[in-house]
Amino acid sequence: MTLLSEGISNVRVFSIPAGIGADGCVSAAAIVKWDSQYDGKFYQVYVNGKFAGATVVAGQRKFAVEIPLSEMTAARVEVFAVDGDYAQEDFSDEIPVQQGRAELEFARVQSIPAGARVGYYFDNGSGVVDYDIRLNCDEVNIWPDDFDKGGFGLSCFGESDFGRDSSSGPGFGKGSFGQDEFGIDLGIMKWQSGQLVAGEYIFGVKLFDSLGNEAGGTETEPLKIIGPVMPARRLTVLSFDQASGEIIFSIE
Repeated sequence: MTLLSEGISNVRVFSIPAGIGADGCVSAAAIVKWDSQYDGKFYQVYVNGKFAGATVVAGQRKFAVEIPLSEMTAARVEVFAVDGDYAQEDFSDEIPVQQGRAELEFARVQSIPAGARVGYYFDNGSGVVDYDIRLNCDEVNIWPDDFDKGGFGLSCFGESDFGRDSSSGPGFGKGSFGQDEFGIDLGIMKWQSGQLVAGEYIFGVKLFDSLGNEAGGTETEPLKIIGPVMPARRLTVLSFDQASGEIIFSIE
């Protein structure tokens, strides 16, 4: 059985007030509506790649589903047409695997030595970070050039902490203000992973000095990766309050 999607358009999702799901977690429901060129077909709705239910009569163009409630990630809702005999079968395995990326950042403080490098790792969904397989193919130098880090003799000696000058520290307004030594902003390093299959992962970061010595891995909390969500169609500005900067959109 093949899921049909090419003839389905204008998929819209309308939220319903949140409540407590069967598993005791906060969840929300939504009404999903769509247009279709197929006649006599039934329709299945999948949320984040999982079967969420099916219509009960041919030609039905809306359906209520339960969706996860999160302010951090969006839910992916997909609608497919099927023959009536297969309406209640789960075809999750036929849906293309969704992928997404993770972005990690950490503070590039002056206490990290010159010549230091960083390696990024993850658990591949197992719950235990594998530090034998590095995600970044090329070495990431924390201080690519000697002048990227304030060092002895590069500026006015004694104007920073012991053994280091402050000439190359991020200046006012160029980093994260108030998160480093007085008068110096904090530099932030960012790294983006390649495409990962949608799921939950733990990432680890290790530092290495110029001699190959390494610092113990620092790990993230579990991060949820989802595929990119298609932007809403026919999105218009309903109102804009210039005083407060509040903008309200309307989805037709």
